[in-house]
Amino acid sequence: MAKLTKNQKLAAEKIEAGKIYTLDEAAALLKEITTTKFDASVDIDVRLGVDPRKANQMVRGVVSLPNGTGKQVRVLALCTPDQEAAAKEAGADYVGLDEYIEKIKGGWTDIDVIITMPQIMGKIGALGRILGPRGLMPNPKSGTVTPDVAKAVKEVKQGKIDFKVDKFGIVHTSIGKVSFAPEKIAENAKEFILTLIKLKPAVSKGTYIKSIYLSSTMSKGLKIDPKSVE
Repeated sequence: MAKLTKNQKLAAEKIEAGKIYTLDEAAALLKEITTTKFDASVDIDVRLGVDPRKANQMVRGVVSLPNGTGKQVRVLALCTPDQEAAAKEAGADYVGLDEYIEKIKGGWTDIDVIITMPQIMGKIGALGRILGPRGLMPNPKSGTVTPDVAKAVKEVKQGKIDFKVDKFGIVHTSIGKVSFAPEKIAENAKEFILTLIKLKPAVSKGTYIKSIYLSSTMSKGLKIDPKSVE
């Protein structure tokens, strides 16, 4: 078993065994127990009381984080010539159509989000085998297939993320950076959790939010009391 460093030992001592924290407490403590030399991501894991195997219990959506993600998101806008200028002005890193489709067919995927238009999806469908496994396939439900490409680009650049529950009933995503002030981490987490609550399937019975954990890259997870959010 790997030995803990001095900083890791000090961080571990700050965590109370078995304690369930409020969201504000966890956001503040997270900064104290993160020992990485780089600006670590802040991650949230929420276990839901749903059965993802059933279509009517699939939880998927988008949320605009009030304080952004802290990440540089590389956006490719696949659009018609009449929308290219607006997409560039909105902040898209790459703008075009056929040349980028061919580039992707050749294996290029150095992007984080692809935004496109409904009438172009026919061309992009052939890229499913490449984009699908990487989570890059545009989807109307996530707002990445839209007639207003520029608006979608702007929202993504400002902190809009999409998410969906995995086969174990857990939704996992990054909601910021450790360099954020604790209140900004808490605000982003609360916005994400409240969005999940709004998406509760009508057929879901019993406890919906089963558990919430907040962590940073390589830190221990802090269990959060759902009542401190709701």
